[in-house]
Amino acid sequence: MDIERRNNVTVIGNPHGPTVVLAHGFGCDQNMWRLTVPALVEDYRVVLFDYVGSGRSDLSAFSETRYASLGGYAQDVVDVCDALDLRGAVFVGHSVSAMIGVLAAGMAPERIGALVMVAPSPRYIDDEGYRGGFSTQDIEELLDSLESNYLGWSAAMAPVIMGNAERPELGEELTNSFCATDPAMARVFARTTFLSDSRDDLKKVSVPTLVLDCTQDAIAPPEVGAFVHQAIEGSTLITLDATGHCPHMSAPEATNEAITGFLAGLR
Repeated sequence: MDIERRNNVTVIGNPHGPTVVLAHGFGCDQNMWRLTVPALVEDYRVVLFDYVGSGRSDLSAFSETRYASLGGYAQDVVDVCDALDLRGAVFVGHSVSAMIGVLAAGMAPERIGALVMVAPSPRYIDDEGYRGGFSTQDIEELLDSLESNYLGWSAAMAPVIMGNAERPELGEELTNSFCATDPAMARVFARTTFLSDSRDDLKKVSVPTLVLDCTQDAIAPPEVGAFVHQAIEGSTLITLDATGHCPHMSAPEATNEAITGFLAGLR
């Protein structure tokens, strides 16, 4: 299979610089990184892609069995890295992609040499001694609503996820992105995302890692960023002065500064 076509791979920037892979979150596509790309292309080779089922990926390659676990999406990442023969790339993952990156780094350690986790959450459901931000009932209701009326769910939830109510254009963009995703495939990705528990995988991370969280985030509260930071030995935590779950869209300057500062420290 042509992996680059399957995952709509785009390679831009400095062909002689270190490689940075940008991975989107649920309901999004590579276009969501358009405010970050300009901060990277002069010094870095930038790889963007869409997970199968998202954006302009090859929808015929979608498999409900494969993508019923985060490991299926991590295999997408490894496949893209293999196709481009990447070595020691920096993987920047937003939201659930942060955990997908953790899994991919474990599957192909020679391919991924560092992680940047933007608004990560290893588990969305509260547990004993752990605050994920949602009760089991919350998540069940969220998934029931999504599965019964995906477009309605998207219109209601996207502005909540984005935050920044005073900038409604941001919520509208995320709504449009959600609505452009095939509902059947979105349901699978959503269930895989919101029912995942990757807490134990964090302890296996051995590469340099930057954790970025926001001062206010309805999806991943500050306790989650602190948990991820504590679980990954030697990681760096930066709390952005930003609201919402998508700081690369709502606060790109602060997000880009944090990412490029971390990248500079790796060189």
